[in-house]
Amino acid sequence: MKLLFGPTWERLGRGQLAFPGAGVPGLHRLQGLYSLQGLHGLRPRFSRSSSQSAPSPPPPETNKTRKSNYHMKKLRQLEYNSQTPVARNYHLFEQLVMNRFLLVLDKMGQFDAGHQEYNSFEIKSQEQLELEAGLFRNVLNKAFILAGQGNVSRTNNPLFWNLRNAFVKEDSAGLIRELKYAFQTFVLRNRFNPATIDLHLGLADLRYPYEWFPQARMMQRTIHLHVGPTNSGKTYNALKALENAKTGIYAGPLRLLAHEVYTRFTAKGLPCALITGEEQRIPEGAETFFSACTVEMAPLNRRVDVAVIDEIQMIADDSRGWAWTQAFLGIQAKELHLCGEERTVELIEALCTRIGDKCVVHRYKRLNELKTMGESLKGKFSLLEKGDAVVAFSRVGLHKLKAGIESATGRRCAIVYGSLPPETRAQQAALFNDPDNDYDFLVASDAIGMGLNLEIKRVIFEASTKYDGMTTRTLHMHEMKQIGGRAGRFRTALQAMTTPKEGSDAAAVGNDSTVSKKDVSKPGLVTTLDAADLRTIQSAFEQEHMPPIKAAGTKPPAHIIERFASYFPSKSPMSFIMARLREMSRVSGLFSVNSFTEFLEISESLKDIQMSVYDRCIFLTAPVAVHDPLLMNAYRGFARCIADQSSGHILDVPEIDLDIVDIDRATTRISGENYLSRLEACHKAITLYLWLSYRYVGVFRSQHLAFHIKELVEEKIQDYLEHLDFAPDADARRRKQLREMASRRLRKEEKLNISDLLEEEEAPQGGAGVWTAESDRESMWGDVEEVKTGVFYMIGM
Repeated sequence: MKLLFGPTWERLGRGQLAFPGAGVPGLHRLQGLYSLQGLHGLRPRFSRSSSQSAPSPPPPETNKTRKSNYHMKKLRQLEYNSQTPVARNYHLFEQLVMNRFLLVLDKMGQFDAGHQEYNSFEIKSQEQLELEAGLFRNVLNKAFILAGQGNVSRTNNPLFWNLRNAFVKEDSAGLIRELKYAFQTFVLRNRFNPATIDLHLGLADLRYPYEWFPQARMMQRTIHLHVGPTNSGKTYNALKALENAKTGIYAGPLRLLAHEVYTRFTAKGLPCALITGEEQRIPEGAETFFSACTVEMAPLNRRVDVAVIDEIQMIADDSRGWAWTQAFLGIQAKELHLCGEERTVELIEALCTRIGDKCVVHRYKRLNELKTMGESLKGKFSLLEKGDAVVAFSRVGLHKLKAGIESATGRRCAIVYGSLPPETRAQQAALFNDPDNDYDFLVASDAIGMGLNLEIKRVIFEASTKYDGMTTRTLHMHEMKQIGGRAGRFRTALQAMTTPKEGSDAAAVGNDSTVSKKDVSKPGLVTTLDAADLRTIQSAFEQEHMPPIKAAGTKPPAHIIERFASYFPSKSPMSFIMARLREMSRVSGLFSVNSFTEFLEISESLKDIQMSVYDRCIFLTAPVAVHDPLLMNAYRGFARCIADQSSGHILDVPEIDLDIVDIDRATTRISGENYLSRLEACHKAITLYLWLSYRYVGVFRSQHLAFHIKELVEEKIQDYLEHLDFAPDADARRRKQLREMASRRLRKEEKLNISDLLEEEEAPQGGAGVWTAESDRESMWGDVEEVKTGVFYMIGM
């Protein structure tokens, strides 16, 4: 059988999949019995019970139907040829969406009275399921009709926007997941009357996030915005202001940056706390102290003299931007210093005007020149020079590079990346910065772009692509500039502060006395390992001005999620509630809603575990990689500890793979890749345990043992990585493959015309709450009073 699209689709009525010789009225039952296998084949999906009659097979193809199909094919080809390239691509995308929706239905399965998911959405029969599926196809088709007319933005075509966004970012898997959430919200479209929808919209109103922080709004703050390129001294001035205050906060994007500030301040005798998701060190006996923290952990409940928020441009990041917005709006500081790029100025000034804070902009110029080289290293490590840093984007890749460089040059190579233990990182940085030893080279992750204290002569990109957790893509222009800008970095902000005590970790990082005027005049140089990547890097540095950031990322805080969830039946899947909240969220022009992808996936993974909404909200913000099955298994194990009120001792959680700690690398028969994956999953699980131990003190009580096991796992990971071999030919093939993958992604983006995909604008008023298809079911609630009564009953008020 073949699916027919294009003119045939239009002729038979949009929303109906047509089969040659099959009548449209009985179509849904046919689809209930068959699921798609590719675009052109169907396979039986459900076995029939004895009470069910066999479906009628499609009539055999006759000369008449064969001739009709031939003319339909010609008409379809003529229509396709008359379309613009964008319309053609949307047409192909529509076919893909319809195909994937059949896969969604196939995965959900046939109706069964005991089916938990169907019960939660009040599906009562197979016929009702088929009816809803057919109506949803109509809605999908309308979305594509609008897209063909040029309406593709989040405001005027939210369904199409979300589907396209999911497909571009996560390919077919993301598209299937997005279709499932959209179908769920569609099924319950008329179970909420206008009064309920109004209440939903009120709770999902995210237009004024600055009102969530009334204590900060009561202060008259002065915002100092320090902007300029890398190596311009902007962070130095901000940290000097922090050092000269009596109390203050440093909030940075990385745990290792927070640790560096903590180390510097304590080395100089200044009481300082270290606050990250997995570790908290509070100075004993000090009534007032500084705090060095990751930006997500910035304290918002106490007043300080000065606060510094580093890398403020990350306020626009699609996944973490909300944390910078929260810190900027919520920190109670008389002086708030923001450090970042020029492209943040317009947004920060507009936000300060909105909230009534004074804004002072300090602009800086780079202290030395930055140039891109005319040639790459042509893949030859023999062309490396003392002071070079090779930047790569995976931990395994870094260790292989280190082995390859040392083998090819006969000289030592230091290594730095974000998850290295702080003491090891300080030692490696000191080895590289010392001009009098044989550590001539450095391999580092993109963490060096975040201001690590490394004196680098040349930055060499191992590749111009990276895997960002979802897909392989070309580096963004601002990422290339920030990483490459570390070249020629003769002095760092933290080094420029007063000299720490001798013998401390801070002292190992470097000393200002080595800086001279001659160093300032030396230009920083940027190039690539392969010639194929050089032009990409050069193009980024040829662009002097980057477009301004238009909106700050935001997410609904826990108290909004809790209240929003209270308006749904107790058995409603949390993933559906989060999907509906996302669709109904409204923001003003200065804000954008951050990605809900992890929220949705985490909610889906916990759907069979009975937890309160409060506990679910805590787990939603946990540091977990949703695509790591071993880690997600441990994550669900921790959730069951909360749900069952069982022992949270680390040895009593069987989902943590502690057996891997006793396995020796040299003697195990486990493949190297699986061995490392298990070690890393165990390390992440223990890190997650520590994160939860600060939030459920009475449940996860093995904190000291967890830290000890974490150190053992880190030693084993380090041991494995140090024994990796470097194969030049295989690595060159890998880099070529990454470029091809990034190129395919770019072509896909161009075909789907996603130049407007990340536009910052107000979300639709209704989103998923305003479906127009008819329904034969009554509303879940009656008038407003009944809604409120029902909600209060459900939350126990």
